[in-house]
Amino acid sequence: MNDNVVIKENSFLNINKASANGVMARIFLAFLTTAGIFYVNIMPAIIDGLKDGAGFTDQQAGFVGSANLYGAAFGALLAVFIIKKINWQRWSYALLVAILAIDFVCIYINSPTMMIAIRALHGITGGLLVGIGFGIISRTSEADKTFGYLLLIQWSLGGLGIMFLPGLVPEYGTAAMFISLMVFTVVTLMMLPFLGDYPIKNDEHKSTNTAKIKRLPLMLTLFAIFMFQGANMGLFAYVIGLAKAEGLMIDFISTSLGLASWIALFGAFLVIVIGTKYGRTVPIIAAIVLTAISTWLLHFSESANVYLIANIIIGITWAFILPYLFGICSELDKAGQMAALGGFASKMGLASGPMVAALFLGNDNYGLLIDMAAIGLVICAIAAFYPARLLDTAK
Repeated sequence: MNDNVVIKENSFLNINKASANGVMARIFLAFLTTAGIFYVNIMPAIIDGLKDGAGFTDQQAGFVGSANLYGAAFGALLAVFIIKKINWQRWSYALLVAILAIDFVCIYINSPTMMIAIRALHGITGGLLVGIGFGIISRTSEADKTFGYLLLIQWSLGGLGIMFLPGLVPEYGTAAMFISLMVFTVVTLMMLPFLGDYPIKNDEHKSTNTAKIKRLPLMLTLFAIFMFQGANMGLFAYVIGLAKAEGLMIDFISTSLGLASWIALFGAFLVIVIGTKYGRTVPIIAAIVLTAISTWLLHFSESANVYLIANIIIGITWAFILPYLFGICSELDKAGQMAALGGFASKMGLASGPMVAALFLGNDNYGLLIDMAAIGLVICAIAAFYPARLLDTAK
């Protein structure tokens, strides 16, 4: 029977469920995992919208974003401890409704302090949902492909948000941003009933409590995820300022970054197509090295072509590498705890990268920032080599 069709019937809801490892199930799981942290993919639009629509300062809007991300990291960490003990579907329904309510409340908040507090709560709620989603994805076959769908959806819909939301905020205020997040949540709620149970098998229960999960490969993988996200986001947060310092015009900068975001979909699509056909070691290491080289080429951003091409390559490899790194976590523990822990490492990297970069940026010292990002990526490649090679050898 075709693995992509809907075949399983739910006796309670009297609806058909998507095949556990089919394309539709992978897409639904990707939506579920994205719903908790979709704001990250439209973060530039949200920051700009808070400034234009609510009158926040740069610092206040930035604190809102940081509160969301650090809250998400805490929520993802919490998922590590509960993923094996909960009814993940009931929790997902409850968390999606909570996210919907929080985004609705945010429409009417004008105080920066209150917004920071509420978005931190949103981050914890969404991060917990993301951690649960990661854990369930790890129970699918070829989890790397499912993570590929996750990145595909995040980059494509994030690109749409960044493209259209800034133009809506002047007319509709911050409501435009939060309503867009609510729409995404409602769509995800409509998909959730079609997902199967994804129970933990007996041997997967045992694997979490035995030496089958090797600590060194796990720690190296989590460190690689943290370094990869931190290095990329630390530079990405200032990539517009870098281009302006090199004399590039804002229209070209915006077009370049938008184009890079859309072309980056190819990276996630490539993971879906090839999966682990060529193992994990060669794709991961080659792509990280290519990312580091492209990052270093940003030293020559006075050339518009170099800036454009470097950002396109970084976008493609970013969307290509992450599914493989998350896939390693999934292979180390099919029960889902380690994948949830990978989500925590990812959120900490995303939140910490810009903060560390700000400490070293100083008086527009973008050259040092580029070097730090490139070195961080090299360290990431070194850390990822052993766990990737270990899984390839076992396979």
